[in-house]
Amino acid sequence: MRRLIGILFLILLTCGVVKADDYNAAGNELNKNVQYNAQNGNKIIYNEKGLNLSLIPVLSAPVMPEGIIYQEVQKSYDSINPQKTTSAYAYYPGLRGPNQLVIYTPLYGHRTGTNEFGTEAIVENNMVVRLNGADSVIPKNGFVISGHGSAKKWITQNIQVGSKVYIDYTLGTIRVYLTPDSLVFAAKEKLSEVNDLIEYYKKFDILYNDKKASEFMDESKDYLRKAEKKPEKTQMYINNAMTSLNSAIKNAIPYNKDELKGIWVRPVEKTPYAIEKTVERIANSGITDVFLETYFHGKTIYPSEYLKNQGVIYQREEFMGFDPLEIWIRECHKRNMKLHVWFETYYVGNENPQTTPNHVLSVYPMWGNRRFSNYNSENLEPSLSEHNGYFLDPANLQVKAYLIGLLEEIITKYKPDGINLDYIRYPQTVDSSYSNYAQMNWGYTQIARDEFMSIYGIDPIDIKYGTGDWELWASYRQNKISDFVKEVQKLTKTANIKLTAVIFPDLKKSVMTKMQNWRDWSINNYVDGLTPLILTGDKNTANVLLSDVINNTVNTTKIYAGLFVTFMGGADEDLLVQIHKAREYNLKGEILFDYAHFDDKYIDALKTRVFNKSYDVKEDKINDYKPEVIYKDKKKKKKNKRNN
Repeated sequence: MRRLIGILFLILLTCGVVKADDYNAAGNELNKNVQYNAQNGNKIIYNEKGLNLSLIPVLSAPVMPEGIIYQEVQKSYDSINPQKTTSAYAYYPGLRGPNQLVIYTPLYGHRTGTNEFGTEAIVENNMVVRLNGADSVIPKNGFVISGHGSAKKWITQNIQVGSKVYIDYTLGTIRVYLTPDSLVFAAKEKLSEVNDLIEYYKKFDILYNDKKASEFMDESKDYLRKAEKKPEKTQMYINNAMTSLNSAIKNAIPYNKDELKGIWVRPVEKTPYAIEKTVERIANSGITDVFLETYFHGKTIYPSEYLKNQGVIYQREEFMGFDPLEIWIRECHKRNMKLHVWFETYYVGNENPQTTPNHVLSVYPMWGNRRFSNYNSENLEPSLSEHNGYFLDPANLQVKAYLIGLLEEIITKYKPDGINLDYIRYPQTVDSSYSNYAQMNWGYTQIARDEFMSIYGIDPIDIKYGTGDWELWASYRQNKISDFVKEVQKLTKTANIKLTAVIFPDLKKSVMTKMQNWRDWSINNYVDGLTPLILTGDKNTANVLLSDVINNTVNTTKIYAGLFVTFMGGADEDLLVQIHKAREYNLKGEILFDYAHFDDKYIDALKTRVFNKSYDVKEDKINDYKPEVIYKDKKKKKKNKRNN
């Protein structure tokens, strides 16, 4: 039957009933029109006119690229455009399950919505144009291949920019080819990117030094010409061209003396000497600000007299008999670096309070946050989507006093340069598009219910999503978070130190799923700055996220982009490009997540120029570059302008 259909199709093709262009575009057409039944594995594919494209023979055997093929691999995918109603992983980000390989087409939506624990390849016209860590923008003329766990490993080992990718919908596989054209495409894409970087800085600074970057650019162009002339040696020449282009990027982005250059650090060092060596390594990379995780999983890294008096665990076990915070501050200040206390506000870790003596929730079980589905249970419930972690109740005044007292101790005793509030929110819930959105919400503690009922005369457990009462209940919880931020600001303002807060871009989603209304914090000047988590390596997604933050904050709020390229194991050039992107938005700096993934390749990239203040030293004079941004839209310029 398949052969008969194939002969029929070729007859139609010959007679002109079906155009050759339609035949060649069939694979791309599929990417727009796929219906996939995950339960029985059937794949039914239609075009806009209702023709079942799965009958076209070419779809079961994608055309192999002609000429030299350096690599050919094939792998089964788990799903295409997974749906909430059929996916067994409906509550996972992007509906992508553990170790799954998932295909996202434009029918799925604008972005994949995945988290930072995977990797993705963006495909346009059957060619990989970018690699990303998470939450990619889905191209209109292509698709995204997304992998977690073992699937992530497969992608990183077998797919690169320029790879040609075809989906075999009949067999449920993707085929990946690496050809000379693939390599040339990748080199040309990077060449264009580097050229744009150089032209950007030349446009805004007449003193900009592009000598080294341009030399590497010229070198790469020479290799590229040779690669196109000698296909049999393309691989060798393109490898040389890419090496030169990577060096060009490192030498293209100048130093900016006015931006904060930070990194989040979870301390593991247990001796003063070990701390000194780590601080020295960080300083040598050009970083100016350390955001040290000081209170996390409900415990402090230093011996806390305050927590001891509260009857709870007063220091993390690995640091007993030692005060690392004191050493960290001393070593940072010796090197003219600032230290900010990174503070996990409501998150108290994933140790079971019932089996952990002196855990804050074993001592004060009424302080625990509760989900609707568990509001009347005697047992505390962890947030399954957040490492099975437990959270404190923002509506409880005793919790508020407890955390304020701890921050007072830190500020008074150690005098850090800033406080960076993290987990300043409710546990995350599912998106409101889920039918059980209300049941998955948090905040249904007895204290919160009683207070809300005394104000509005209704028990939150009786409130339905989509009603006016729900808006009151949501605002009540958002205000509890905002009130705490306001109280902390009083402490930091008195001590003359900076207050920043970790936030999730996409304000609407942040408010809906975490009750975190950071827009109000900015409007009311409760914070000096925000550190949005840019959980992606994709520049297009980064643009969307940064624009959302800019458009929902006032000019007095400084924005420091939280970059996750290092955590996701991205290329060092990707990190540099995201730093450049933060400058295009006129942000006040960037913070890297995190030191545990701060490999030498990133340090070398930063030290080359972008964090190297001596790069442009000529005749003992530093050419301090301060980027400016010109916006075509005057309204956008006014909205995005930041105080220098």
